[in-house]
Amino acid sequence: MDPTIHDPSETETLRAKANRTELAERIAQTVPGDGRVETLEGLVLNRVSSSGGPLDAVVTEPCLCVIAQGSKEVHLGDHNYRYDPYQYLLITGELPLMGQVLDATEERPYLSLRLALDASVVSSVMVEAGHTASEHGADVRALDVSPLDTGLLDAVTRLVRLIDAPDEAPVLKPMITREIVYRLLQGEQGDRLRHIAVLNGQRHRIAEAVQQLRRDFDQSIQVERLAKEFGMSQSSFYQHFKDFTGMTPLQFQKQLQLQEARRLMLTEDLNASTAGYQMGYDDPSHFSREYKREFGRPPMQDIEQLREAKETVSA
Repeated sequence: MDPTIHDPSETETLRAKANRTELAERIAQTVPGDGRVETLEGLVLNRVSSSGGPLDAVVTEPCLCVIAQGSKEVHLGDHNYRYDPYQYLLITGELPLMGQVLDATEERPYLSLRLALDASVVSSVMVEAGHTASEHGADVRALDVSPLDTGLLDAVTRLVRLIDAPDEAPVLKPMITREIVYRLLQGEQGDRLRHIAVLNGQRHRIAEAVQQLRRDFDQSIQVERLAKEFGMSQSSFYQHFKDFTGMTPLQFQKQLQLQEARRLMLTEDLNASTAGYQMGYDDPSHFSREYKREFGRPPMQDIEQLREAKETVSA
């Protein structure tokens, strides 16, 4: 073989390595200290300099998550998803997630990005690419991890470069975002991404039910009434909801309530009994047990550690 001719697989490997290095350098430069920064619209960069801290609770919207350095584990109900710079996380619904950085130090911090995915953009790219919203597997969980191929990584890297090119960003960002959506549609999670654009069927009704539960999380749930409202039998609604979110409707609501109680204690300085009572827990002991099961620590111990972590970041 002519020594000047490179093995295509070797060239792809070197290209991917260079992109990961550049991505990490650009995120580290843009976010010099721990925290999150929204740079371009819909693009959030994140930096964490230690692992094993308190579980991070968040209710997400459809997005693509890519790690440039380090690793993370995300919890959805009883399911755990771990990923690193060689995989991407795709979320196609509004879900209450728990996450924890697994690999990060001051010298080598965890660096990542999150790109919001707009349903209208996904629909437009689907039309241009000739994709249809397949009914096959239409009721799958709204989150998964897949290998990050070179083409998708390259597009993500070019998107992050636009942070330093404000004159070019208004023109190029929509184009690169559409390329990212196209590559996701072509990948192994293409069917999952198509669900964002589905405007009918069971999947869309479940997505609407999720939105309603998020909005009315502090009210009692009547699954029979919800199923009837969305034109489904109670058993069908229950199963489709669990397939989509990984949780039953009651588990979904409980996680939202516990996250809100955590927020109330952290930001409004409520004690555990009061926060739990506002979320419908009449028994403080029951609330404490549920809270510890969700976040790994009793309420006030968890809040104390969250405050200490926040003070460390601010210092």
